[in-house]
Amino acid sequence: MEKAIVLAASAIGAGIAMIAGFGPGVGEGYAVGKACEAIGRQPEAQGDITRTMLVGCAIAESTGIYSLVIALILLFVNPFVGQL
Repeated sequence: MEKAIVLAASAIGAGIAMIAGFGPGVGEGYAVGKACEAIGRQPEAQGDITRTMLVGCAIAESTGIYSLVIALILLFVNPFVGQL
């Protein structure tokens, strides 16, 4: 019974961790939109704007990847079952 509770809580925790995947998607879309606006206003700065946008998107994407790793650990490795 205790193992089932731990597994259920781990599944719920993995689902909550994956909610963090929405943040990077929204943030990257917003950043790309603003970069397109900036390039439309200053076409000569296209290289600098694109480079900065790509670095920012890479950093934002890392948070989504971290949440995916946490969810996979909770689902498949599950270190809490060994504590029972």
